[in-house]
Amino acid sequence: MRQGGVDTSDLRFVPEDVAPSIRAYRIFKDDIFISVAGTLGIVGRIPAEIDGANLTENADRITSITCDVDYLMYSLLGESIQNEIDSIRTVGAQPKLALGRIKQFEIPIPKARAEQKRIAQVFRDADDLIATLERLIAKKHAIKQGMMQQLLTGRTRLPGFTAPWQPARLGELLAYEQPGRYLVSNADYTDTGTPVLTAGKTFLLGRTPERHGIFTNVPVIIFDDFTTASKYVDFPFKAKSSAMKMLSARPGVSLRYVFERMQLIDFAAVDHKRRWIAEFSKIEILTPCEDEQVAIAGVLEDAETEIAFLARRLEKTRAIKTGMMQQLLTGRTRLSVEAAS
Repeated sequence: MRQGGVDTSDLRFVPEDVAPSIRAYRIFKDDIFISVAGTLGIVGRIPAEIDGANLTENADRITSITCDVDYLMYSLLGESIQNEIDSIRTVGAQPKLALGRIKQFEIPIPKARAEQKRIAQVFRDADDLIATLERLIAKKHAIKQGMMQQLLTGRTRLPGFTAPWQPARLGELLAYEQPGRYLVSNADYTDTGTPVLTAGKTFLLGRTPERHGIFTNVPVIIFDDFTTASKYVDFPFKAKSSAMKMLSARPGVSLRYVFERMQLIDFAAVDHKRRWIAEFSKIEILTPCEDEQVAIAGVLEDAETEIAFLARRLEKTRAIKTGMMQQLLTGRTRLSVEAAS
């Protein structure tokens, strides 16, 4: 289950002799499911092609719906109901959403079925655009990954480049600096000031106004000794984690090229002890001349820029949908009579 629907890419089935004993737990295309255990408040409908599917015991089925089904679904996905469900999530180690609580949800609803349908259609259109953007971003990521596999290994050469590639260790391509003098400890973060970065999954922790200890030798690659993840940073920053290594390009090296090439290395497979110099810097890769490095990096950076543009558009579309839900599902904004007819 996911918000709004289900992922049908990896369906499972029950044996035919078992199906009759669990027939009471089926859900149909005109119903709505809502998760009531584990992750609470996942709401959606099932596609017509799996009408009559078996429903997990962690979800309830809302049936015999007398208003527009999609309008009710989006209302349950709206801020008011989800906030109410959030209050349950914070209670107990294994919170559950009781059926009685669901029955008490209060939902503003226009009397005219035509207006209900029109509002639901607005949200379906937004969801279609969101899904289209998500698929396009996934496709662009796959295309970029394919280009990386070809261009960064020399399997495919850009026009005009024929010189053989030479082996080089990462330590010969990159110089490193420890984060010591740029570390911020127990900082009170503010809305303005110098960004504070950390290792691992979190990238931007916050900002701090102090001016000392700012790393300004950018662009730079931040390498995390703990997770072996790396980030390309082109703005001044401070450091939060001592596991960070700041890697800069040596003369005659394109930093962006080496960063992209590092994404193809399985650092976790290296028997490391969280030491860049001792182990990771000795990893050897084939490397083209600087001009070809720059050209390859440019192609991949263009691809990344396109992905980033689509990601910003996706984020904006989601925000617009959220804003529309806050307006249309509360009656603060009404659709015109013509639109609802």
